[in-house]
Amino acid sequence: MGGCAGSRRRLSDSEGEETVPEPRLPLLDHQGAHWKNAVGFCPRVLVSGICAAGSFVLVAFSHSVGTSLCGVVLASISSGLGEVTFLSLTAFYPRAVISWWSSGTGGAGLLGALSYLGLTQAGLSPQQTLLSMLGIPALLLASYFLLLTSPEAQDPGGEEEAESSSRQPLIRTEAPELKPGSSSSLSLRERWTVFKGLLWYIVPLVVVYFAEYFINQGLFELLFFRNTSLSHAQQYRWYQMLYQAGVFASRSSLRCCHIRFTWALALLQCLNLAFLLADVWFGFLPSIYFVFLIILYEGLLGGAAYVNTFHNIALETSDEHREFAMAATCISDTLGISLSGLLALPLHDFLCQLS
Repeated sequence: MGGCAGSRRRLSDSEGEETVPEPRLPLLDHQGAHWKNAVGFCPRVLVSGICAAGSFVLVAFSHSVGTSLCGVVLASISSGLGEVTFLSLTAFYPRAVISWWSSGTGGAGLLGALSYLGLTQAGLSPQQTLLSMLGIPALLLASYFLLLTSPEAQDPGGEEEAESSSRQPLIRTEAPELKPGSSSSLSLRERWTVFKGLLWYIVPLVVVYFAEYFINQGLFELLFFRNTSLSHAQQYRWYQMLYQAGVFASRSSLRCCHIRFTWALALLQCLNLAFLLADVWFGFLPSIYFVFLIILYEGLLGGAAYVNTFHNIALETSDEHREFAMAATCISDTLGISLSGLLALPLHDFLCQLS
């Protein structure tokens, strides 16, 4: 009996040893990684907000083209850094946030165009209008630090899970999927493999933005109609407002319409570019209202390409690739806009000389 009791004690002791919790190093490592991620995003978000505020101040008090261009550069840094930061962050949240992000960015463009148009027509000077916008960067910082919740308890799946399971993944892998946020451990070869799979979506988005901003930067000013009560400057502002309205509407349409083959949107946007370029050259459109409709349609195509591209990538990438995939695809709009600027500006000057 004593031996039996002793053996039971030893068994109980061994079971107790098996149930002893592991050392807390993994938890500490997890907490350390959490704080590293938090601090990493916090310089990013602070820099984005500071650059946005600096752009308003520089342009508002500018007395030279050089200073104004520096303000534009700061605004571009803020926009680009904010986009890649927050799109990467969507990998930690349910996929539905991509729709809200796209709708918010579309609404920001429309609100910016309408607020500048409304405040200047209400009697404020351009300087006063720009300075009144300084609350926007503060709102950005407040929304990140005070409103956004921790993503740890979130499930990146959601209602699109059934749809994603029926789709073919961009990258096939036999390795078990990791949790979102592990993209920093991807090797260079893995990143290159993921990037090659993303080209199916990156290339059409580059084409869409190229055609879109070729129109905006090179043709808007040349689409001038004299048979209207609107001045040249007012026509340009209406073009910008209608374009932003189209972008906002289509970026908010993800729950109504999903488009997987974004190449079709790229083709339609190129047809838009060709049509408006022909009108600048030959002047065959009889009324500005035709141009209004085309520019609204241009914005619809651009916004649809943006939101559906990132939505499709979120559905078709695995957890360990999603953060990197979102960040890498952000080069699409920047590359398209830059290429269009390189070509649109000299073409604009050439067409001005002809007229």
